[in-house]
Amino acid sequence: MNIRQDIENREERYLSPYATLSKSSKGREVEEEKCIIRTEFQRDRDRIIHSKAFRRLKHKTQVFIAPEGDHFRTRLTHTLEVAQLGRTLARALNLNEDLVEAISLAHDLGHTPFGHTGERILNELHPRGFKHNHQSIRVVEILESRENKQGLNLTFEVREGIINHSGENKSITLEGQIIKFADRIAYINHDIDDAIRAGIINKDELPKDCMEVLGDSHGKRINTMIVDLITNNHGKNQLIMSPLVGEMTNKLREYMFEKVYLNKNAKTEDDKAEYIIQVLYEYYMKNIDKLPKAHLDIYRSIDLDHEKEDIICDYIAGMTDRYIVNLYMDLFVPKPYGGSFK
Repeated sequence: MNIRQDIENREERYLSPYATLSKSSKGREVEEEKCIIRTEFQRDRDRIIHSKAFRRLKHKTQVFIAPEGDHFRTRLTHTLEVAQLGRTLARALNLNEDLVEAISLAHDLGHTPFGHTGERILNELHPRGFKHNHQSIRVVEILESRENKQGLNLTFEVREGIINHSGENKSITLEGQIIKFADRIAYINHDIDDAIRAGIINKDELPKDCMEVLGDSHGKRINTMIVDLITNNHGKNQLIMSPLVGEMTNKLREYMFEKVYLNKNAKTEDDKAEYIIQVLYEYYMKNIDKLPKAHLDIYRSIDLDHEKEDIICDYIAGMTDRYIVNLYMDLFVPKPYGGSFK
């Protein structure tokens, strides 16, 4: 019995003609024997979820650095929300859920400590810039390993979806396009929730026209956006919002940039976060030999040229918020002799 082939046959019978079939994958850079149980995209999902980079997401900032409350989102909870929304869309549109799940779980693996603040300062420091979607690809292709081989050797479709989930890029698969919508729907709405909890904005201050169209609660807004995507695109080779819902979604996103993402009251710790990253980057530029041997060994084991800046950015971007703070303390804050400062 070959369960994988049974799953592939079901996909061919029941999925949309516009879906990406597992058996039609363009494959991996290094060919592997197929699993008799899991499809190619299911294997990718499993490799991602068992990676070290995935586990580190639980201690990486989503929006608010070092929040005191237990209920603020982290990069991991954001990723899980994106996966849930993505699978809902994929199932309703008869697209490939496994491909959607794999892309969603990996789309933010390259995010830095301190959220977008960390991404921004690394982009300024690195001569060739830094973007988290490109870094996510470096994570799965270079920085992670499996069975003593560099990289996770993911399928083309998953890697393509990861790189194109952000910015003006557009995935060539509908499954990849789902992630872009699921990501935006998730972060707009859960960041509203967190910003209200943090006292940065008030529910009554949210744009009234957006609330009238999208809904006046977290669940209603998500439901409106998801249902709109499903009803507008079912059985079609496209993924777009209706003009009104799309307009209100974009307006709400712009509101969040003005009031939260770029609001100094919401980003009171940003200067400190930027300072820590800059100091560590400059320290390792002068002392690259001080990087952990395990990290430097990655580049000795592969036949690729890597600039010093790439190696340092890889190391810093992989850190969690608490790790980078502790590292900074160890390197630059004097330790008391025979006691404690407390």
